[in-house]
Amino acid sequence: MSLDGKRVLVVGGGSGIGLAVAQGAAKAGASVTVASTNLDKLKPAAADVGGEAAVLDVTDEAAVEAFFAAARPFDHIVTTAGDWGRPRGGALADLDLQAAADVFKVRFWGALAVAKHGGPRLPTGGSLTLTDGMIAHRPSKGSAVSTAMAGAIEHLTRALAVELAPARVNCVCPGLIRTGIWDSIPDERRQATFERMTSRQLVPRVGEPDEAAAAYLFLMTSGYTTGQVIQVEGGSALGG
Repeated sequence: MSLDGKRVLVVGGGSGIGLAVAQGAAKAGASVTVASTNLDKLKPAAADVGGEAAVLDVTDEAAVEAFFAAARPFDHIVTTAGDWGRPRGGALADLDLQAAADVFKVRFWGALAVAKHGGPRLPTGGSLTLTDGMIAHRPSKGSAVSTAMAGAIEHLTRALAVELAPARVNCVCPGLIRTGIWDSIPDERRQATFERMTSRQLVPRVGEPDEAAAAYLFLMTSGYTTGQVIQVEGGSALGG
């Protein structure tokens, strides 16, 4: 299955893995729309892929509904949108349940809003690809909420694959990927952090955005694949 001439929407496509997915889809001949809440990131991203930019807040269901109602149907939808500004760890005894609920707003409820309003318009053979993270499979102390949120996305993927068939629904589960979220850490400390976090991986290095993007491109073009989760994590799940 080719992406040539297909319409692809990448929610969260202004930077990081989402931008790498948009770039890969554009190179494969797709007409790409990148969407997020950050117009400053969207403009150069859209120019880079020769596509369109759309400001979209996935936490606003009315805005998501209006966006899909006004847009021409897409052949493939990818959502990599995340909210990195919220605290994700902490002792269970100190857990603020309202703040915990907010952790789900973008990655889970936002993905579900995209599925609700964009999914039914996908053609047969089209696809929706969600994003979670390896915290779903390797929880640590203080990660109960993040682990539950990431795991919920995988269960949502399988349920949506049934709900939206014959369109296909899959999920990519990235490990440690070198994206802009790490730029706030000074270079020397960042490198030390990377080395510590990857020392026990079977592939002992940080992944690159285009390596994660390859999984999304595969899921868009593999017409016999649905309800699946692909881990791109350097063997961290098998490491010590």
